[in-house]
Amino acid sequence: MQLSTVTDNLDVYLEGFVGTLKLTALGATGSLVLGTVLATMRVSPVPSLRAGATVYVEILRNCPLPVLAVLLAFGLPKLGPPIQGLSFFTWAVLAIALYHAAFVCEALRSGVNSVATGQGEAARSLGLTFGQTMSLVVLPQAFRTVVPPLGNILIALTKNSAVAATIDVTDITNQTEFVINDTVDPLAALAGAAFFYLLLTLPTGLLVGRLERRTAFSR
Repeated sequence: MQLSTVTDNLDVYLEGFVGTLKLTALGATGSLVLGTVLATMRVSPVPSLRAGATVYVEILRNCPLPVLAVLLAFGLPKLGPPIQGLSFFTWAVLAIALYHAAFVCEALRSGVNSVATGQGEAARSLGLTFGQTMSLVVLPQAFRTVVPPLGNILIALTKNSAVAATIDVTDITNQTEFVINDTVDPLAALAGAAFFYLLLTLPTGLLVGRLERRTAFSR
């Protein structure tokens, strides 16, 4: 295994690294926002909201991410403008966010269920609405409880961003394919890809562990 395979193609890997970083950041933000909304719907007193969120979670959790990415990128544009004008990068971000939002929702829902029922009752007795109770009382406590599972979802999301390569979006996996095609040492090329993914996932794991210790202390 030749190290020169990686060093000679460092610019190719770095371009993919930046692409993966963007996909991860945007996908994580989107999944966190949508997952929070879905978790709120799942514990809502409105039956239709609970049912809608449940259907979403069950479908997305059981749909393979590559299938979802291809369906969004090549299926929905057939509906015509303005959807037709979206880039493959945008579709990749949407696929990543929509898919992982289902897992964020379930993690947050478990956190919400761990909050003492008296907290919500006390908030309602003060005249707070359901939305105010969730945003001001329940969700802040739920987020502190589910730091570890959310961290695991973020790490999984980072690795799953490789799905973007299936629709020809520039990321680590996509760029590694170019390196493999131009080298006689594909094992070194794959090792280089693994190294750059570790540059993203290992610091994330360390950060999550530190945040977990802090939130545990605050609780």
